[in-house]
Amino acid sequence: MTVPTPDARPHPLFTEEGSAEVVVDAFADTPDPRLRRVLTSLVEHLHAFTKDVGLTQVELDAAIDFLTRTGHACTDVRQEFQLLSDVLGLSMLVDALDHRSGTASATESTVLGPFHMVDSPPRALGDSIALAPGGEPTMVTGEVVGPEGEPLAGAVVDIWQADEKGFYDVQRPDDVPERNLRGLFTCDAHGRFHFRTILPAPYPIPDDGPVGQLLSATNRHPYRPAHIHVIAGAEGYRPLTTHVFVEGSPYLDSDAVFGVKESLVLPFDESRDADLAAEHGMPVPFRHAHLHIVLGR
Repeated sequence: MTVPTPDARPHPLFTEEGSAEVVVDAFADTPDPRLRRVLTSLVEHLHAFTKDVGLTQVELDAAIDFLTRTGHACTDVRQEFQLLSDVLGLSMLVDALDHRSGTASATESTVLGPFHMVDSPPRALGDSIALAPGGEPTMVTGEVVGPEGEPLAGAVVDIWQADEKGFYDVQRPDDVPERNLRGLFTCDAHGRFHFRTILPAPYPIPDDGPVGQLLSATNRHPYRPAHIHVIAGAEGYRPLTTHVFVEGSPYLDSDAVFGVKESLVLPFDESRDADLAAEHGMPVPFRHAHLHIVLGR
């Protein structure tokens, strides 16, 4: 085994008062300047937090156990660390920081969520993404435009949502067809798209793991308001990850992952327009929502 050569420069010894400085000094030779900056700030804030709350060994052990169990709860269709980031508001904060220099007129973004675990299947405009029976028939129309209102022909819109019981397909693989309530649509020459679906229901994020235990311990509920996920993109424009929330849904003011923004709450009105229903192959009555998506450059 090769023994590393000791550093030529002296390193300070660990003390309670200078703990952060000692650890930061150990990272001083990190070649990547961004990594060095992130680690330095992390250590400084972590040590300040530990001293501020007087963290005990028992509490540290509990925290390490919690994170270990969080890792063990992750599967190919469940990301417990993503859930943890979401319920701590970290995901929304990073999203806000990442988009604060975006185009002012662009549609607001929000979190990706933990259920974009599989690729959405390409579907033709007008197709139904509801492959299982049940739910309230819903038609979604929309267009994707640029910041000056220019239609974005060929823009791609990725859609996924929960069903009328509040479940995603990956949560009920034995009960619903694969890729149920998912679809990848290519806009027409005018940047327009439309598809058929069902009205999504509010649902709890998975709360049978460590994150659910955290919510329970803090008297927080695990519910999200009803919504449809959207990722929209077009060449030369900034991709957008967002939600469309159902107006009037419970939990709009207490989303477990803090994802609601006022501009993203849209009416899903009941329609009895027989001509529109016939045009799109919908029963009467049906719900109808229209999405106006603006991408920044």
